[in-house]
Amino acid sequence: LNATQGHVERIGQMYILNGKNKDGVDKLFAGDIGALVKLKSTHTGDTLCDKKEPFQLPPIEFPEPVISIAVVPRSKGDEDKIGSGLQSLHEEDPTFIVRYDPELRQTIVSGQGEMHLDIILKRLKEKFGVEVDIEDPRIPYRETIKGKAEAQGKYKKQTGGRGQYGDAHLRLEPLPRGEGFEFVDAIVGGVIPGKFIPAVEKGVVETMKEGVLAGYQVVDVKVTVFDGSFHPVDSSEVAFKIAASMAFKKAFNEAKPVLLEPIYEIEVKVPEEYMGDVMGDISARRGKILGMESDGRFQIIKAHVPLAELLKYSTALRSMTQDRGIFRQKFSHYEEVPPDIAQKIIEAAKKEKEES
Repeated sequence: LNATQGHVERIGQMYILNGKNKDGVDKLFAGDIGALVKLKSTHTGDTLCDKKEPFQLPPIEFPEPVISIAVVPRSKGDEDKIGSGLQSLHEEDPTFIVRYDPELRQTIVSGQGEMHLDIILKRLKEKFGVEVDIEDPRIPYRETIKGKAEAQGKYKKQTGGRGQYGDAHLRLEPLPRGEGFEFVDAIVGGVIPGKFIPAVEKGVVETMKEGVLAGYQVVDVKVTVFDGSFHPVDSSEVAFKIAASMAFKKAFNEAKPVLLEPIYEIEVKVPEEYMGDVMGDISARRGKILGMESDGRFQIIKAHVPLAELLKYSTALRSMTQDRGIFRQKFSHYEEVPPDIAQKIIEAAKKEKEES
């Protein structure tokens, strides 16, 4: 009985493995490491037991991934094979995680180190016959504003027959970090009919998703529509959506726009003799030391570090500490990107947009 899945498995042959050799056996005893073949619905972490005496062992606590890369199919049309192959490899090895990030539009694979991921991709090629190229995961930056601004967006298009007309005045104000988005309808006197206000909001929301500075999502902004005009025949929802988008972009660029980057809290455990090198390296990565504590002969360093500086940190840490340092990370918050680095990110995004 597979007590975890609730399925009955048929067990044919049992083996004890010794390197590449396998020896058939009739019984396995406590402490033995055995191998069973052709199991239909058993995965890593499941408990197999006698169905007369069912019980389930506690699940294995797998370590969190410490490195992530993005994978791209080498050949067009291999996306489905790669997806099913990576999922199958994850079932065999739960310390390897795969996910598709819709915001970054990348397939991200994460594991315990560069060698671990190299082995996974090698098995993907040998077992499923597909190859991938690797690249750095994109960083999920955010855009926001630090000041207030007002702007008008006027969309007017006249062709044969009915034209298009929409006119909206927007006011943008910053919200506290983490507040998201607020839309306020401050129209009085019906200068924009109520039926077009949802189109104005939709135009704003769609523009926020696409970003203005570098194509990253806009957050923590209060948008107020306070004035405008309409045409009794030519005005439409589409026209007001476009007008709102135009007004938002103008106001955003005048409201002291900035880029935000994800900051992660890391906890690094290293032998005392490597502490100076590790702390110096964290500072070089624009990190801020939060505190330190002792754990026997080891020191635990806690710090805030930008995600952009952590892409291959596990490899660097092992190199610095002769494979004796370990770390874990978790998302903390967003912080403003320094202006010089933000400018490089914006320029790179514009270049990528032009090339595509």
